Amino acid sequence: MGVKGKPDIIAIIKQKRLQWYGHVKRMPEERIPKLIMEWIPWDRRKRGRPRKTWMEGVQAAITTRNLEPDQWTNREEWRLVSGRR
Repeated sequence: MGVKGKPDIIAIIKQKRLQWYGHVKRMPEERIPKLIMEWIPWDRRKRGRPRKTWMEGVQAAITTRNLEPDQWTNREEWRLVSGRR
């Protein structure tokens, strides 16, 4: 289908997720995207296996790339390790 040599879509999604995470973490505390990212709902979930959350995906990407938890504070370093050059 002509996709040889192109980056994997899953890798691109993980890269963009890390970029957005770093972007939001550097925002001031009163910004709505940061408030939403750090918000914890108080309602219970439905029965069955819980779905993966966006934050669980971020944590998985951070651990697979061997990143430090506070490495997002340095923007230039975060760009290099999150995949954007």
